[in-house]
Amino acid sequence: MAYDLTQPLVIGISSRALFDLEEENRIFEERGLNEYVHYQMENEGEILKKGVAFPLIRAFLKLNELSTDHRLVEVIIMSRNSPDTSLRIFRSIAHYGLDISRAALTSGAPVSPYLKAFRTDLFLSAYEPDVQDAINAGIAAGVLLTGSNQRSGDEHISQIRIAFDGDAVLFGAEAERIFQHDGIEAFQTHEREHADEPLSKGPFANFLMTLSNLQTMFPDREHAPIRTALVTSRSAPAHERAIKTLRYWNVRVDEAFFLGGVRKREILEQFGAHIFFDDQHIHTDPASEITPAAIVPYRAGDDPETECDE
Repeated sequence: MAYDLTQPLVIGISSRALFDLEEENRIFEERGLNEYVHYQMENEGEILKKGVAFPLIRAFLKLNELSTDHRLVEVIIMSRNSPDTSLRIFRSIAHYGLDISRAALTSGAPVSPYLKAFRTDLFLSAYEPDVQDAINAGIAAGVLLTGSNQRSGDEHISQIRIAFDGDAVLFGAEAERIFQHDGIEAFQTHEREHADEPLSKGPFANFLMTLSNLQTMFPDREHAPIRTALVTSRSAPAHERAIKTLRYWNVRVDEAFFLGGVRKREILEQFGAHIFFDDQHIHTDPASEITPAAIVPYRAGDDPETECDE
């Protein structure tokens, strides 16, 4: 009988998000594919260092220890590596004892066509074109910031803490377009006048709902293994529509911060976020210094800057 991937939370992750492959990526970009393949095969016995998403993925996999009848989480490697260059990746997975056994290895072809086939709920990658394709296909996805600010992968997580921006992440981009095109006063007026109308779903709405369903397995929300937060630049009176939208979806976040221009970095640090999703580099770049952060691209046709230029 085929294994049913509609039951667990399915996370697709690229090898460069899970492991520190910055040097290997530099070889690929500067010296080409053949040199990259040669380097990976020559170093198959060298275990890769933990990457920026390693602690989060390990913590998600440990949730399976809390269930006796079915797996709660599946993690699948979604990589443009070839089968030949992937051996080092799987040896590193085995070395660290990660319970990952499935992969899509496309030898340079886009991975996005396979995300829905694997029933992927969340896709994390350092390669923006694959993330953009995933967002356009309606899958929650983020470009994980790696490189000079990459944190140590040695952190052990007892409670997974996930922080989301609001507009263009949990919610649709329509309010963001008004803000970008007409300014803050028009945005506040529009949101006050439409406070009772739910916002449309953003790219991470369904992922939040899946997390919320997982949380219902643990009645003690304060000590549940997953904790969520909305960290948004909205402030009163625009807060009301956001709260009512979550209520309409029958989900809740554990904590909410309506910042009205206050920097998000310090709030994320106090919340103890293990990953933060936002649509703007002005928020993710400073956040990446203290926690893994991922840029959520706009869906095709939703970019407010594109609309303003028309």
